[in-house]
Amino acid sequence: MEEGEKSPLLVQEGPLTSSRPGPVPQEERVWRAGPGGGPASSLPLGISCLKCLTFLLNFLFSLLGLLALAIGLWGLAVKGSLGSVWGAALPKDPILGLVLGGLAVSAVSLAGCLGALCESACLLRCFSGGLVAFLLLEAVVGALLVALWGPLQDGLEHTLRAAITHYQDDPGLRFLIDQIQLGLQCCGASSYRDWTRNLYFNCSSPGVQACSLPASCCVHPGEDGVSVNDQCGSGALRLDEDAARRVVHLEGCGPPLRRWLRRNVRAAGAYAIVVVAVQGVELLLVNQLVRALAVRPG
Repeated sequence: MEEGEKSPLLVQEGPLTSSRPGPVPQEERVWRAGPGGGPASSLPLGISCLKCLTFLLNFLFSLLGLLALAIGLWGLAVKGSLGSVWGAALPKDPILGLVLGGLAVSAVSLAGCLGALCESACLLRCFSGGLVAFLLLEAVVGALLVALWGPLQDGLEHTLRAAITHYQDDPGLRFLIDQIQLGLQCCGASSYRDWTRNLYFNCSSPGVQACSLPASCCVHPGEDGVSVNDQCGSGALRLDEDAARRVVHLEGCGPPLRRWLRRNVRAAGAYAIVVVAVQGVELLLVNQLVRALAVRPG
């Protein structure tokens, strides 16, 4: 072999030597973890923590939404108005608001869970839009409550009298009045005599409830501490105040309900601020996650 010629083995030695495994750069190691030797879709550590936090927060809110939905459906089923929900017209039932609210919260939170888990920017954007809608709705409701707080308190007794008049017409309204009277140990709006406005409890009524009061007005409504004696307020409107005081509560629910609202309005406001703050933080986290997914290598 002449001196100027090169051996074929020496020609192939360079590529073989350069293809030998050596230290892999950090960037290359990050994207080599995928199955089959392809690039992996794993995010950096900080973004992975962001993804997990977003998933956990949305999972918690989805559970709360499903709980509210279940309670609302149970309430409609107990009241017998569940069939009318799926019928022609929607009933004017406050529990229906709980059902719709729980359904909306669970749906939006589920979109956030799936978006974070599957790293789907489309689902995360849908979740962000729903969260912005919730924040706007909460801002409108809060502004209305602040603006109408005084008139709402002033018209509280008038609202209670109107509810007493329609006590038998709506099971949801009847349940609400009974819970107020049992919880605050009161009866009527300004006094127990407000129940004479109800046609069934008025002494001129021909029915069996004439001159009576609901069991929720009684001082001792339960027979054995558990079951309620529906006849405990029978004939209470015929008694004088001294005799009626031993059977039913004479004070109306207007003043104690107003005091209860004043005591709990600060706690309710603090809870609302915490919820809005959590939603705002969650919106920022989702936006950061969407940006990280957008700049990730394909």
